[in-house]
Amino acid sequence: MTDAPVAAKQKGFLGFVERTGNKLPDPVFLFFYLIFFLIAVSAAAAAFGVSAVHPTQVNEDGSPVIVSAASLLSPANLQRLFVEMPATFTHFHPLGFVLIVMLGAGVAERSGFFASGMRAAVRGAPKHLLTPVVAFIAMLSNHASDAGYVVLIPLAGVLFAAAGRHPLAGIAAAFAGVSGGFSANITPGQLDALLLGITQTAVDSSGIVENYSVNIAGNWWFIIGLTFVFLPVIWFVTDRIIEPRLGPWQAGPEHAAQFAENDKPLDKGQSRGLAMAGFATLGVVALWIFLTIGPGTPLINEAACEPGTVAAGTCSVHLTLDPFYKSLVAAFFLIFLFAGWAYGASAGTIKNHRDLVGMMAEGMKEMGYYLVLAFAVSHFVAMFNWSNLGLIGAVHGAGAISESGLPLWAVIGITILFTAFLNLFVGSASAKWALLAPILVPMLMLLGVSPEGTTAAYRVGDGATNIITPLMVYFPLILIFCQRWVKSFGLGSLTALMLPYSIWLLISGTIMTVAWFMLELPLGPGAGVLYTLPEIATP
Repeated sequence: MTDAPVAAKQKGFLGFVERTGNKLPDPVFLFFYLIFFLIAVSAAAAAFGVSAVHPTQVNEDGSPVIVSAASLLSPANLQRLFVEMPATFTHFHPLGFVLIVMLGAGVAERSGFFASGMRAAVRGAPKHLLTPVVAFIAMLSNHASDAGYVVLIPLAGVLFAAAGRHPLAGIAAAFAGVSGGFSANITPGQLDALLLGITQTAVDSSGIVENYSVNIAGNWWFIIGLTFVFLPVIWFVTDRIIEPRLGPWQAGPEHAAQFAENDKPLDKGQSRGLAMAGFATLGVVALWIFLTIGPGTPLINEAACEPGTVAAGTCSVHLTLDPFYKSLVAAFFLIFLFAGWAYGASAGTIKNHRDLVGMMAEGMKEMGYYLVLAFAVSHFVAMFNWSNLGLIGAVHGAGAISESGLPLWAVIGITILFTAFLNLFVGSASAKWALLAPILVPMLMLLGVSPEGTTAAYRVGDGATNIITPLMVYFPLILIFCQRWVKSFGLGSLTALMLPYSIWLLISGTIMTVAWFMLELPLGPGAGVLYTLPEIATP
């Protein structure tokens, strides 16, 4: 180990962040406290007659529907809380999405597929392309959960040192990709299922529109864009800012153990396993293509736009492909499952079906904390809906923004910056989005922003400041990786090392998002940046 302290007292703004964040309760209790606060606010709002005009509904006589605040202490809401508690928890949209995807991801991670895939991808990189290859694989590794942090980041340090470059530059580039580029990727995964599941809950509970379907591919094109915007940014910051500041590197005999531990080549079984995993992935993709365009088209709703149906007058590709979008959760589950199984069977890490089931069970064990958090979050979101405060706040908030004259691009930019600031204190992406989505999603819908668009803006702010807050759960682990190479490296040193990445990722991500909205580019299949409220139907 090292003789350097794992953490040091910081002064200034970062010290304020650390001290303030450490005083915050665990996210689970944070939501329980918010529930008690919500109960008090709902009772006061109901007593004072707080209300708003519903934006899309009218009464039978043509008069506007008035939405009034409802006290959560009313007999009806207390009955609802205790009687519907199981349904409130189990019907929470992100819960099923995430658990299903993680069943497969647990096999892919524990079989060694993710780790070997990352090793194979970065070990053969040419020296002059080492930085972009590490950054690119790091951004893709957010599908691999902990493996990106535990495997790739220390490996990047070894690869940079072996190339005669400073190992801390490799660690910084990998950390920036894994955590700063948290939402950047070329395919959706469990993070998309989690965040867009929360978005669906926010839409459903808003009461603004019925039957709006959010699919986990709703940010697909956007996260691809983030990947190819962030890649040159991380490359530039690493090679032009960070590495020159670190100075030349000379490995000593004390670093031999680092090379031996992390620079092991893949054996024949692992190489064969990666090939088999590739075939398994192609097989699942081929199956989905067949189910989409083959006989019977089970993943296309051809009847959605037939004459005489409700949707006939507003037919769209999104309606006909709705089953396909909703099936993507199952598709990613099967990709991770069969790719991990094929790898494990060839590499020897899965010897029989009991090993496979055991890995799936281990993956679910790690979801224990998420289940506890989901219980608290689901009740906060449901009770927020019952109180009507979300819709009332969205209507008045949208009205205030409209009266301010702020252009839509400025509203999106402010949303990103606010999220980035909040991320310094509340690190959990799901907890933070569960807190913000019930207000931001309906408010921006009233301003003409789609739920997928609001989610995309949130994701940019959520990732950029991950790498500079000491409250990020992997921050101490990254510090230890650094101290293996430079014993005197402290918490302040790591923050200073990552600050240029954070600033450049936030600036570039904000510019890209604003430009995306101004050009009205699609965010994913069937998902645009803008949303038009349905016309109020006259009775």
